[in-house]
Amino acid sequence: MWWILAFIVAAVWGYWFLIRPHKFWTRKGVPQGTPRFILGDTWGTFLGKQSPAEMVEMVYKMCPNTRYSGCYQFLLPTLVLKDPDLIKQITVKDFDHFEDHRSLIQEESDPLWTKNLFALNGKKWREMRATLSPAFTSSKMKYMFTLISQTGEQFVKYFLTQDQNLTTFEMKDIFTRFTNDVIANTAFGVECDSLVDRTNEFYMMGKEATNFSGLWKTFKFFGYMLIPKVFKYFKITMFSKNVGQFFTNLVKSNIHSRLKHGIVRPDMVHLLLEARKNGLKYDDSEPIQDTGFASVAESEINKNPKNIKTEITDQDIVAQAFVFFLAGFDSVATVMCFMSHELALNPDIQNRLIQEVDETLEACKGKLTYDGLLGMKYLDMVVSETLRKWPNAVGLDRICTKPYTIEPKYPDERSVHLEKNTVVWVPVFGLHRDPQFYPEPERFDPERFSDENKTNIKPYTYMPFGSGPRNCIGSRFALLETKTLFFYILSHFEIVPVEKTQIPLVLSKKHMNITAENGFWLGLKRRSRV
Repeated sequence: MWWILAFIVAAVWGYWFLIRPHKFWTRKGVPQGTPRFILGDTWGTFLGKQSPAEMVEMVYKMCPNTRYSGCYQFLLPTLVLKDPDLIKQITVKDFDHFEDHRSLIQEESDPLWTKNLFALNGKKWREMRATLSPAFTSSKMKYMFTLISQTGEQFVKYFLTQDQNLTTFEMKDIFTRFTNDVIANTAFGVECDSLVDRTNEFYMMGKEATNFSGLWKTFKFFGYMLIPKVFKYFKITMFSKNVGQFFTNLVKSNIHSRLKHGIVRPDMVHLLLEARKNGLKYDDSEPIQDTGFASVAESEINKNPKNIKTEITDQDIVAQAFVFFLAGFDSVATVMCFMSHELALNPDIQNRLIQEVDETLEACKGKLTYDGLLGMKYLDMVVSETLRKWPNAVGLDRICTKPYTIEPKYPDERSVHLEKNTVVWVPVFGLHRDPQFYPEPERFDPERFSDENKTNIKPYTYMPFGSGPRNCIGSRFALLETKTLFFYILSHFEIVPVEKTQIPLVLSKKHMNITAENGFWLGLKRRSRV
């Protein structure tokens, strides 16, 4: 008879811990889909059947005509916000209830990651954000523009020295070399030329740090979600010891050298050292002309903090510089890849952009200026549409930090009470591809962001850099970097499809970040001069 009792106990345990969790939203009266056993609604990405972007779009389309719906990250219940007004309410108006991201890695396991701005939570995040915000204003971007522009000129000069009319490249490779050199220069004070010195240590470490493909990386990513206590116990880090030691030693030696010799460079390490020494004040006299439609404004919460007494350690500077590198190395390069792909497949759009490039170059008397770049309206439209169709952050997450109730708005709704630590999602990729907000969403159409049309874009349906006080602090830098490089490329080249170009483009199901299945193979063709 003991085996009968064992069977009953196992069945009860299985139901309570493996089946009942997937009825969480049903019990709360929230519509949900049909989650797979244990894997929930993330089964597609776990099994390699869907890219993360496709999974987010699938979740967004579940339970149509609802303001919100429930989904499951494995067994973890997650509330999906689909209504723009509700998204504003959660991420902006009631931000004090949802100020944190979900923490996957414990600080003692990987301080290089957990001390950076993205991973910090609560009071630590508020203090660090307020400390760093003044370093990312438009005025500071103008401060860094010289370094970015020099790297752009260096990048194009390399290809101009090649005696070929058409050269084929895998664009992710050459763009990460550019972004590597920009970040090395502007964040770490290190000058690189990764197109010439293709295996320089800075680039190779960056490539290793941002490689999230492969079985082991996938296991670690999902392991942090499924068995965080086990990962904490064994101190399994997201990044290798080589990567951690390299960036830590690099920044700390850089700091020591600057303080000893009084070295001043217009880069992030300098700005962080200034913040540690004197504090940085947010400059409210920002120029009217910003870096673009997609750039996000800094919240008053972050501009005017109260009772901020942050002590910035060398490790804090290392962590902020490192996350800035991660975002700048891979994410910005990915935006550039999708933009180059769209320009190659839409030559009419590219020709119009080239015309604006030539006009701007003439107006700047042959030398690109910060104001000249920011005055390029069509370039901003093209970048904005790229970020609409191919947002790097396919979804945003927030954690309910104190109990919250979503009140009913329609007759078929009822109050939804969210307990502390409930996860909510904003499915950015789904919103950006919703024909209700963007007719013919698969079509690449920069005219959506013309002066006449951009006012028709419904707020909180366009969020390439997030929403609310916890938006991306580096949006201005990313836009400036992207625009600068394309200005220099299109000054001398056309971007064209080649035999290896994947048409239509298919998203990779093997990577946790958004990228092309077979890479971004395109050609740079020298422009003919009349």
